[in-house]
Amino acid sequence: MNISQAVAMRIKELLLKQGITQYKLEQNACLSHDTVKSIMKGKSKGVNLKTLIAIADGFGMTISEFLNSDLFLYDNLNMD
Repeated sequence: MNISQAVAMRIKELLLKQGITQYKLEQNACLSHDTVKSIMKGKSKGVNLKTLIAIADGFGMTISEFLNSDLFLYDNLNMD
């Protein structure tokens, strides 16, 4: 999987875990619906650090906590 797919999977995982909606995340993270929708639908070619930090903040966590998942292990990612 690529990094964008891993980010989308992590978002889905945290939405379920925290019991919040994508809309609530968008509000908490101060991100547009189109930005989050693009990530979730796999239409985003990549996710920049600013967006990742905003998403993590939207979940009330640090970027380190957001990335602390096996999804982001080098061996699990297609880096091409």
